Amino acid sequence: MSFADIERVIGGKLPPSSPQYPAWWSNNPTNNVMTKVWLAAGFRTEQVDTKARKVVFRRIEQKAPEANFLRTRKSGRHPLFGALKGLAHVPAGVDLTEPADPDWAKVYE
Repeated sequence: MSFADIERVIGGKLPPSSPQYPAWWSNNPTNNVMTKVWLAAGFRTEQVDTKARKVVFRRIEQKAPEANFLRTRKSGRHPLFGALKGLAHVPAGVDLTEPADPDWAKVYE
């Protein structure tokens, strides 16, 4: 894929360092967030040509259904963002900043 193709797929620009450094395209999952996405989708990078602005992705396994959750909507938010909205109820008069066990605060005195 060309870097322009990748930007069309992700709906945004690649980071400024990605075209310059082949190491950005490594398959190390701690490298960057994008690496985790292509690995979770079942792909690995094999050939990176920063001068031609192209990269080859190779399928390593069948795409798992869980990988679909990594896709974001056009809003840029995770599809599960807000999925639990309205399910939690805090009764009136409850202070969520108050320790559940008042004696616990004495540990730090």
